[in-house]
Amino acid sequence: MSGAQLKTGFAGILLALLMSIAAADEDHEPIGDDVWNLPFFDAHVHYKEPAWDRYPVSSVVELMDENGVAMALVSSTPDEGTIMLWEYAPNRVVPELRPYHGAAGSSNWTKAEGMDAYLEERLESYPHEGIGEFHIRQLDMSDEPLFRKIIAMAKERDIYLHVHSGTEPIRWLYGLDPDVKIIWAHAGLSTAAPEVYELMDEYSELIADTSLREYSILGRGENLDPQWLEIIFDFQDRLMIGSDTWVNSQWDSYSEIMTMNRLWLSKLPRGVAEKIAYKNAERYFGRDISLDQIGTK
Repeated sequence: MSGAQLKTGFAGILLALLMSIAAADEDHEPIGDDVWNLPFFDAHVHYKEPAWDRYPVSSVVELMDENGVAMALVSSTPDEGTIMLWEYAPNRVVPELRPYHGAAGSSNWTKAEGMDAYLEERLESYPHEGIGEFHIRQLDMSDEPLFRKIIAMAKERDIYLHVHSGTEPIRWLYGLDPDVKIIWAHAGLSTAAPEVYELMDEYSELIADTSLREYSILGRGENLDPQWLEIIFDFQDRLMIGSDTWVNSQWDSYSEIMTMNRLWLSKLPRGVAEKIAYKNAERYFGRDISLDQIGTK
């Protein structure tokens, strides 16, 4: 091979290397303002009774439209709120069944008489794709028979449990059945980031929503919190954003909450931001999610 041929070959190799480096840089470039062009799947919405008069179903969908929220996972106290919203906008709502109704609330629902029958009846009557969001504030081994029934209901329908708890109740549920499908509400809420990482790493099928975690993720200054950034990159296929409209003040602040979510997603590469914004939810719930849904029901 002549010197000229060697030079030409080396130049080609160098060009290919430079192009691959440029492509890699592009893959890691933050999505920035283009985040505003992404549809959102809000994975943690409640439409509770105190919101019904102040925020009629039409106004809820208008809020979703204004913030580019194409679809939402909705549970309510009582379940009638979810059904009202789903009946009004069936193409925008993925319903899930919250156990809370009547005197059964977040602190005593597992002790409510007839809870298993109530859940079974509502699941038979409506197309719920999850059971929850429900709280497990403290493990009580006497609740095991009820939870075994709930897991059986969920597995029969291939739907999720949406669980608000610390780490140990999640481990306990997987101990009852390693194949149960779980969405971890708020990624544990008050659970420290290293513990969140540990649990997500321990259970490869565990999904989490990041509602109420916006400020923790954003950290201080220009960069995202480094511990959360590790969670986001390592478990990017198992996270969804959320709002948690558990009180009317959350509805009042809905636009600000969604803006905060877009802010932290804007600092991520496009592929990662797209997954957390909506593509993971497409996979979990078998939906097509796009901005074309904005303005529709």
